[in-house]
Amino acid sequence: MYLALKTIKGKTRYFIRESYRDGACLRSRDLFDLGTDPTRYIIYPGGNAFYIDETVDDRLRSLSRNYSVDDLDEIFWRFLKPEIRAALEPYRHMGGISRKKRADKEKEEKARTEFHLFDKRRVHYLRFGYIDQGRIGRVSPKLFNKLKNKSRDELEQYFMDMERALDRSEFKAYIYVIFDLQKYFTELIAKSMPQGLNQNKVDQYFLEEICRLNSDSSFWSGMDTEGNLHEYLIRYVIMFFDSEYGRSSFLDDYIRDYMDSKRRYVPPRRSASVILDEASTIFGVKKDVLRKMSRQALTRLYRRMAQKLHPDKGGEKEKFVKLSEAYNELLKSKT
Repeated sequence: MYLALKTIKGKTRYFIRESYRDGACLRSRDLFDLGTDPTRYIIYPGGNAFYIDETVDDRLRSLSRNYSVDDLDEIFWRFLKPEIRAALEPYRHMGGISRKKRADKEKEEKARTEFHLFDKRRVHYLRFGYIDQGRIGRVSPKLFNKLKNKSRDELEQYFMDMERALDRSEFKAYIYVIFDLQKYFTELIAKSMPQGLNQNKVDQYFLEEICRLNSDSSFWSGMDTEGNLHEYLIRYVIMFFDSEYGRSSFLDDYIRDYMDSKRRYVPPRRSASVILDEASTIFGVKKDVLRKMSRQALTRLYRRMAQKLHPDKGGEKEKFVKLSEAYNELLKSKT
């Protein structure tokens, strides 16, 4: 079971749905319409306890063979009062794995493990944030475990929820990556700074790719599709054309690395005599005395002078800073 969101006449409506196997494919179906305010089904008997209204429980038990109270609690978790969530969070996953859960996991291992590349690119970007997808073939298969045994509808609801963590400045780069638009370009920056490419061509290739995905029957397996652009893809059109690329550090990093590689200048070390001249003036002690002074004696002298010159004691900040600098330089000369 999973929570699904659908915008109807400008309002977000919530549904409890489940994915189920129908022959070779996974489909989805509505189990319960939660309306626009799921919190009305949560009952707080007192303390930090809560339970879900019996009407939801009865309906799900009559419709779903895979119904689980734990799954239901997970669906309503985001709608709990913040103070209740905070109190229960440490105990959220301490219940262990029941026999049924264990059996379900065994079935999952036997279920399909091939995922659509579009889904894998989405998972990879949302996890790592890389524009260059060259590493996607080398990541652990465990990264994609969350995609197992989910119908297309459940997968799209899952990604909608995950995409809420994206900053608006990431939208366009995200679309550029998941539709693999970099494959159309040979420029070096295609894998690092897409904003430097010909944007008319980027727009053209994006429209071609989204239309291709819209007509991909393997991608929409288990869902009824029409000739128009699917509503789950419309959000990507909006994200792409209503957003701008965020600031890229690629060029700044390249220039900085180049400058660092060419940098030869090393500031000259100040001579001991110059240090002594400055320190003698600041400490009010002859150079010969400072030269022969032990580290312990120098520290005692510094502390006495610091008491006089510290801004909190009425001294001048500039003189105190110079005193501290002179003291540190003298200490280095005595190591």
